[in-house]
Amino acid sequence: MGGYTLIENASLVSRNTLRVDARAKLLAEIRDAARLPELLDFPAVREGRLLVLGEGSNLLFTGDFDGTVLAMHTRGVHVEQDGDVARIAVAAGERWDDFVRWTLGQGYAGLENLILIPGTVGAAPIQNIGAYGTEVAEFIESVEAWDTREGRVATLGRAACAFGYRDSVFKREPGRYIVTAVRFALPRTHELKLDYAGIREELARMGVDRPAPFHVAEAVVHLRTRKLPDPAVIGNAGSFFKNPLVDAATGEALRRAHPELVAWPGADGRWKLSAAWLIEAAGFKGLREGDAGISNRHALVLVNHGHASGPQLWALARRVIDGVIAMFGVRLEPEPVVIGTD
Repeated sequence: MGGYTLIENASLVSRNTLRVDARAKLLAEIRDAARLPELLDFPAVREGRLLVLGEGSNLLFTGDFDGTVLAMHTRGVHVEQDGDVARIAVAAGERWDDFVRWTLGQGYAGLENLILIPGTVGAAPIQNIGAYGTEVAEFIESVEAWDTREGRVATLGRAACAFGYRDSVFKREPGRYIVTAVRFALPRTHELKLDYAGIREELARMGVDRPAPFHVAEAVVHLRTRKLPDPAVIGNAGSFFKNPLVDAATGEALRRAHPELVAWPGADGRWKLSAAWLIEAAGFKGLREGDAGISNRHALVLVNHGHASGPQLWALARRVIDGVIAMFGVRLEPEPVVIGTD
């Protein structure tokens, strides 16, 4: 069938980086975004639940999915040069890390701190992915999506995307938008962000005193590789917990009670707390229950040591959430989407 393929009772074990053995009632693989309205009009698709899937690097299945999983396999990168800024339209199915590396090879700046994040380009605005002091929202000009409510293609500018910390309109209105392409505005030169999580120290270790974007990217790759387990080696979805935001009074009280607390005061008066520090201080780093575990390399990472089920992984995550509440009075929220829970 041109443009897309339909598979019944499809295994999803190789389509999520936590390697949970879940199944989908119907799997639709789409290679041409223009065929999306036709696909969505199939009775089996139209009448059931719909889940859009990139590389499955930001979700946890706690059971089978009784509906259609839509896997975006679209490809394409189109560049328009506007002085020193490149406006780049990228198909949702392109791999994020491949795109970042391509931009660096072309001499564009901005995305270097976001290298080695798993997933697709289409997933990036949904989560407003961020790492090492950079959020992707800063470089997104617009997002093209199929609006399932209106039954039309919609182009949302940056303001309409309503980006927040690991948040966007796409996340707040789940099921409404299917991202088909993202348009970036990337400069040739950009002020490098070096003051986060050891980047300057890593550059010094590399012997780089006048860094370019590709040097920063290399430093981030070194840091991520040392700290985070590789999904190709052990099942994981990267950082499983968000850094919690608390009001200033709460942040100050926690710092008085725990002087070693890692936290960053924000411009809006709130404090961002290190979820990794909270989890490690609560004694969960390296914990293993059966094949479900918390990485001994980074306390933010929930790992599947082999054959952990979705419910087993979620039970351990809930244990961590409850333990941090009991010790610090702070509730952690999962960063990935948890499919199958209320």
